[in-house]
This record gives sequence, C-alpha cells and structure tokens, in this order.
Amino acid sequence: MNNFSLPVRVYYEDTDAGGIVYYVNYLKFMERARTEWLRTLGFNQTNLPVLFVVRDVKLSYQQPALLDDQLEVSLNLESYRGARLFFQQQITRNAATLCSGSIEVACVDRESLRPCRLPETLLHQLPQLDN
Repeated sequence: MNNFSLPVRVYYEDTDAGGIVYYVNYLKFMERARTEWLRTLGFNQTNLPVLFVVRDVKLSYQQPALLDDQLEVSLNLESYRGARLFFQQQITRNAATLCSGSIEVACVDRESLRPCRLPETLLHQLPQLDN
C-alpha cells in the first residue's frame, strides 16, 4: 500500500485561542497517519525491533484548519533505502490542500538508538518502488 489516507477531526485541544489549528499539530496529524499506515501493513510501534525517528521535515502551510473541521491526512511513500523512509504527506479539507510536507524517517535500533537497516519483515510489506 503506497497511498494511504486517515480522516482526522479537529478538536478544541488542537487549536489556539482563535480556533485555528496550532502549527505543530499538523505534524502530529501526519505522525498519526504514518502510524496507522504501519498498522495496515501488519505492524505497530511495539512489535517491531526498531524505532522510527523523524530525521528531516519540510512543511508548507497554505490555509488554516479550524475547530471541528474534518480533515484527510494522506501519505505517499516516495522511496526507501537502507535505514530511511521518505514520505510526501498532505492535509486537506474538502480536497483543498491546507498543509503539505516531505518527511524523512530513520530507523534506529530500539536499545542502542543507533541507525539500523529497515527490518526484512517490513521490507517485504512495502510496495515496490523505483528507488
């Protein structure tokens, strides 16, 4: 599965005093989508011998999300190699892009926290891409 989408409702706790989603919460929504994407592949954060850490993020904000909005948080796995996964993610409301980003996730050993290769069990579940 390469394209994935997660519906997210904006709650009061996600917003600032003006009822606008606080900028860092877009990253939280994107993290939720990546976690749920992993679940669709048969994994969760506790049954893998590795951890995933965000190594690099570039976001672009186009429009604000507001209290009670119904959003779609999508991801597209662009590539993967060695110890890294590269995603393009978008947050939309009624097909209008509110925020988009490029996220690089690194795989680290759960105990040593040192970079390590993506587990074979996960690699077998990832889509074949032109890496």
